[in-house]
Amino acid sequence: MLLIYIQKFTPRVSYIFKHICLRILGIEVAFTSAIEEFIGHTGPKISYGKKPLGNELFFQSYGLLEQQGLEAIDVTVKKWGDTFGFFSVSNNSGLPFDIFSATFFMITRYEEYLPHVKDEMGRFMASESLAFKEGFLHQPVVDIWAYLFKAKLLEAFPEMVFPKRKITVHPVIEAAQPYAYNQKGIFRTVVGYFDNFFHGKFRAVISRTQIILGLKRDSLDTFKWIVNKTTRSDFDCTVFFLLGNAITFNESMNTHRQQFKMLIKFISDYKEVGLIFSFNSLSNYEMLKSEKRRIEEITNRSLTSSMNAEFLVNLPDIYRHLVELEVKRDFTMVFRDTVGFRAGTCTPFLFYDLDYEIKTPLVIHPAAMTTLAFQKKYVSDIEKTVNNAFKAVEEVNGTFTMIFSNKDFSRLPGGMASEENNKVWRQIFSEKLQEYAQ
Repeated sequence: MLLIYIQKFTPRVSYIFKHICLRILGIEVAFTSAIEEFIGHTGPKISYGKKPLGNELFFQSYGLLEQQGLEAIDVTVKKWGDTFGFFSVSNNSGLPFDIFSATFFMITRYEEYLPHVKDEMGRFMASESLAFKEGFLHQPVVDIWAYLFKAKLLEAFPEMVFPKRKITVHPVIEAAQPYAYNQKGIFRTVVGYFDNFFHGKFRAVISRTQIILGLKRDSLDTFKWIVNKTTRSDFDCTVFFLLGNAITFNESMNTHRQQFKMLIKFISDYKEVGLIFSFNSLSNYEMLKSEKRRIEEITNRSLTSSMNAEFLVNLPDIYRHLVELEVKRDFTMVFRDTVGFRAGTCTPFLFYDLDYEIKTPLVIHPAAMTTLAFQKKYVSDIEKTVNNAFKAVEEVNGTFTMIFSNKDFSRLPGGMASEENNKVWRQIFSEKLQEYAQ
């Protein structure tokens, strides 16, 4: 156990030190504000504050963990060996930056509470983030900082024992549109036919007819392939379905049909099923509650994992609703169209409500990327980027989470480029991730 002397104990201090020490490094921590207790402690101990007590291992505070509420912060990022740091402190400190305040800034998404430019869907854009602007979005800096802290502890206390941490692979599949033509209902099907005729898409008319008549498999129905691959793999996988209305008419379907419910039950027999909260429900608590109840009635299980439609994270309201609904895990912490670590970490962390200054039981699972980030990239870029992201996670033994879509595994071309990409996604999902997990 590591004893930490802190003059002013706050919820922020407890939250961050427990995340770094317990969730990342795997060691227990205790806090004290009594000098006598700190001096009398014979085990590993550090102090954290403005000034050291004596000759102990001391880490200087920048001050963010002692504050309450939100205020604009002038952040200066500097190169730090192979990584980056901010919130510089004096030479008296064990590290040149207050990594605890910096970690708090990153994983609470402090910058997303402050005024910023949003995209057309109301999302916080990667280009607005400190990590993107300063060039460290590709690094899980929080985990890197934690390991630099660990090195300092071992230097001062070589007898300390840290549990071995192994990389975890957890792919996620977003199945907001499980079918291209099946289960659309009469009205949507008729409108689809008219749209195809109007735009001269006669191959689509033929394909739609064959699928509806059962002569051909729906191009987006890749779920048997997914189950087959994941049951033979060493990694966990969560498949997310949308029960509310889709954003576009073409993607929407009748989710009350029995065949759709049977699909969800089929997946839940083998892998965890999660819920994609519809875009409209994200601003309506009663709709959220209704969608959660529906998925639980279908699976006969309590909903554990969720993600938000269009990867919208509107802090803090959406996460507060998830806490109220007793959802345990969220998988929306990712930039939809940019590869990188949005919260600066590859380790799941608890949502901290900055307005109320409380740690909540909701676990945020950050993802390194979605496949949507590669829509305009070549095949060679995809393989290289995924490998680089995995290596970054492997170096800190974190959790490698990547968000796929059932569409990514379709074998029917929607143009040569998409078919080439789909070959890569199938290979990454069925082979590369398995190699990573071993």
